[in-house]
Amino acid sequence: MIEFKDVLKIYPNGTKGLNNVNIKINKGEFVVIVGLSGAGKSTMLRSINRLHEITSGEIIIDGKSITKARGKALLRCRRDIGMIFQNFNLVKRSTVLRNVLSGRVGYHSTIRTLLGLFPKEDINIALNALKRVNLEEKAYSRADELSGGQQQRVSIARALAQEAKFILADEPVASLDPLTTKQVMDDLKRINKDLGITTIVNLHFVDLARQYATRIVGVRAGEIVFDGPVEEATDDVFSSIYGRPVKQDEMLGAKV
Repeated sequence: MIEFKDVLKIYPNGTKGLNNVNIKINKGEFVVIVGLSGAGKSTMLRSINRLHEITSGEIIIDGKSITKARGKALLRCRRDIGMIFQNFNLVKRSTVLRNVLSGRVGYHSTIRTLLGLFPKEDINIALNALKRVNLEEKAYSRADELSGGQQQRVSIARALAQEAKFILADEPVASLDPLTTKQVMDDLKRINKDLGITTIVNLHFVDLARQYATRIVGVRAGEIVFDGPVEEATDDVFSSIYGRPVKQDEMLGAKV
């Protein structure tokens, strides 16, 4: 479980990224966070693994405070959290396999990982992760030889190789075409269902949120203005989240 307790995030310019957020996300959920650009979606997601430090409050992960964690305790917390970014965050000149193996660095010493000395067991874990996203045959290709969609699926495989309990995906399909978007979202949904990995995704497209989420969280000006099952996320609800009627280009994500 992930729990936000009175989480406040104030940026140096005085902007409130998050305003006393309280929310619990349970094991195995597929949660989609929606809202306007700048509403606090990315701040909320990145606060979970402390890519953003919160100003006050506390974030609890599986009963332990990641907010208070330091040193090895923080590393152990982060090891359970796989992060997927809009721009993939791959080492482009490295092979696909080495990129996926970077998900194993939390299990070994720094020197060992810098030298690329991963045991056979780790290599098998990485190859199995690639198999789950149908990219096993690309294991020894350079990452920059892959399409954008394939690169994003490599980042999903990296999170799987990490053996993460949680996957956080920050606008993972924002730069992809509709067909590739569906492939990536299908992978995330299948992994969520098959492995029970709690998945939290920031999305811009309303139709995609409705298609894939089990629960939708609406964020506006750093506050949660809606939190409920996808069946309750009506057009009126989305209009209240966005503060206006939803535009057509915000409804196009699921069309192929």
